Amino acid sequence: MCIIEDMRTKIYVMTHKKFDIPSDSMYLPMQVGRATHPNPELASYLGDDTGDSISEKNCYYSELTGLYWIWKNEKCADIVGCCHYRRYLLNHAGYMFRQDEIQTILKSYDIITTKRLDLNFSYYYGFGENHKIYYLDETMKVLDDLYPDYATTFRRLVQEKHTYFGNMMICKKELYDAYMEFLFGTLFELEKRITVEEEDSYHRRIFGFISEFLQYVWIVHRNLKVYECMVGMLGEKAETREVKQQLGRFFAKCDFEGAKNYFLECRQKRPDILMEASDVTGELHLCMQVIVTAGLEQRQYGTNLLSHTNQFEELMQYMNHLNAYHAQLAKDHVEPALQDWIDAHEISDVAHRISEQVMQASIDGHINISKI
Repeated sequence: MCIIEDMRTKIYVMTHKKFDIPSDSMYLPMQVGRATHPNPELASYLGDDTGDSISEKNCYYSELTGLYWIWKNEKCADIVGCCHYRRYLLNHAGYMFRQDEIQTILKSYDIITTKRLDLNFSYYYGFGENHKIYYLDETMKVLDDLYPDYATTFRRLVQEKHTYFGNMMICKKELYDAYMEFLFGTLFELEKRITVEEEDSYHRRIFGFISEFLQYVWIVHRNLKVYECMVGMLGEKAETREVKQQLGRFFAKCDFEGAKNYFLECRQKRPDILMEASDVTGELHLCMQVIVTAGLEQRQYGTNLLSHTNQFEELMQYMNHLNAYHAQLAKDHVEPALQDWIDAHEISDVAHRISEQVMQASIDGHINISKI
C-alpha cells in the first residue's frame, strides 16, 4: 500500500556514510550494505537490508544491493532512479533534476543516464588491465546460456570503446524492473560460476564493475532512446583526503621515496584513485608530479625541490603555476604575472620537462612513477 500518494518519482541516493541530503524530498538516502555494516549515524536513512534483500552481498555487489532493493521493494513510484551521495545526474543547466523535468524528459526518452564514456581502448582490453579477464569471459558464457541475443551484442560491444558508468539511471519503474531481471539474472548465475578471490575491497566489487557495461549492452540491444546528461561531483572522498594528508607528511620530511612507495601501494589497492571521480581537485595528479620531479632531480643533481619547498599547499601551488606557464607557453602567450613568478623561482630543467609532458598528455599515461 502506498502511503505517500503524490510522490510518484523517487531517486534513491546510495551511500555508506553520512552526507548532506538534497533538500528535494524526491531524493531518498539509502545505506547500502547495512546487513553487514550497520551505522548508527545512518539510522534515519533507508536501508537495503529489509524486505527482499541482498544487503549481505554488498562487498561484492557495491551499490547494486540498493538497486536490487528498489526492484523488489519499491511499489509506489511510477518512475525510479539511483545515484550516489557524491554523484548526481544533472540537467542541461548543471543542476540536480526536479521531478517535473524528469517526467517531461521521459515522455520523449526511455531512460536518463550518464554520458557515454569514449575510451582510448576496447572495453575488453581495459577490463583486463584492471581485473581478471576471466570474469568478463565467464559473463559472456552466462549470456550465451541465458540471453543468447544479448550475448551477440555483448561480443560486439566489448571490442569497441564505449560504456556507461556509475550504475546511475532514471526511468519508468516498469522498464527498470525489466533491466533488473536481466541484470541480476546474469549476475546471480555468474556468481555461481566464478570464485572472487580478491582481498582488497576495490577489486572485490567485481559484480558492480561488470554491471556498468551490462547496462550499456542492455540499452544498446533494446535500442532505447537515451537522454545522456552530465554527472555532478559533490565533495571529495574521505579516502582521497587521507592519501593526500599522508603524502603531505612524506613531503614535509623530504621523503620522496617514501611518498612514491606509499602512492604505488595506494594505486595497487585502488586503481581508480587518479580518476576524476576520486581526484576531484586534481591534487593527487600534482602529488605524482612532485614525486616524479623530486626523484629525477635527485638523480641528476643530487638535490631536489623538496629541499626548498616541502609544504603540501606550497607544492600544489608550485606545480599549478608551473603547469599553467607551460600551457600558456604552448599558446605563445604567457601572462606577465606568471612570467614574473617563473623568473623569481629557480626551476630545474627536469621540472620544466616534466611539466611540459603533463601539458601534452595525461600524467598517468606518460609518466611511470614506478620506474624512478
